Amino acid sequence: MKASLLVILCPTQKVKAQFLADQFSIPIIDGSHLAIAKPREIEGFVRSIVKPNHSETRFVFMLSDLGLSLSQIAEDNLLSIRADFYSPTVNYRRQKGGGKGQMIAKAIGLNSPTAPHVLDATAGLGGDAFVLASLGCPVTMVERVPEVHALLADGLRVAGAWGSAKDQTLIAILKRMTLVDSDAAEYMQTLEDTKKPEVVYLDPMFPLRTKSAQVKKEMHVFHQLIGKDVDADLLLQIAQECAQKRVVVKRPRIAPFLAGHEPNYTLEGRSNRYDVYLNH
Repeated sequence: MKASLLVILCPTQKVKAQFLADQFSIPIIDGSHLAIAKPREIEGFVRSIVKPNHSETRFVFMLSDLGLSLSQIAEDNLLSIRADFYSPTVNYRRQKGGGKGQMIAKAIGLNSPTAPHVLDATAGLGGDAFVLASLGCPVTMVERVPEVHALLADGLRVAGAWGSAKDQTLIAILKRMTLVDSDAAEYMQTLEDTKKPEVVYLDPMFPLRTKSAQVKKEMHVFHQLIGKDVDADLLLQIAQECAQKRVVVKRPRIAPFLAGHEPNYTLEGRSNRYDVYLNH
């Protein structure tokens, strides 16, 4: 499924809105009269112009002074996602999240003076990539879904503007993050040996087991927008050929090994685990 239109909620963002509308070949709806409206009012306006039926889920870009978001509009809900690199929640995790003691840091081997270059082949909204960049790693984010890539690019733009005004340490982190618009398998196969990363990080989608509120809303949106990660098993093989030192696969704690391939070792948390495949 694809985004079907763009709602602009901030009159100063018209140039950006037109660029996105042209990129995705979708119409623009002017909702700038709702610039300071409450979320419920905005939802009501969007529902008045987009009326899904029981067999259809629609996706709408919304552009406000906070940046770009993507909303899933179904009969019974409206879920919005954005790439966030500077909110209080993100800043708190960056400052208090445990540093190199975090499982993800241990999984990628962040225990030497030089932080490894990580290729995040399934970037999503960039949350894990941002954590790794905040720990000093140069991170290349690869994202093939156009809508998600647009969210990432805008999230980096908005965070850069905020950081320039309020937090130069954020700017240093963002400079370690590079976004690539490509299919990850194709990208890894075209890399020259001298440019191959030390670590390839994979976080392929796993089928949702429940529709409860405990499942992150991003996952619901991704599953509706993208569908199944049908090439995840193949991606592991390509990642192992690409990575200089290791491949790290993030999985739900009870999920089977990717491609049925047992890792060298696993770090396990309450809900997720990291399977580590070492290249010797």
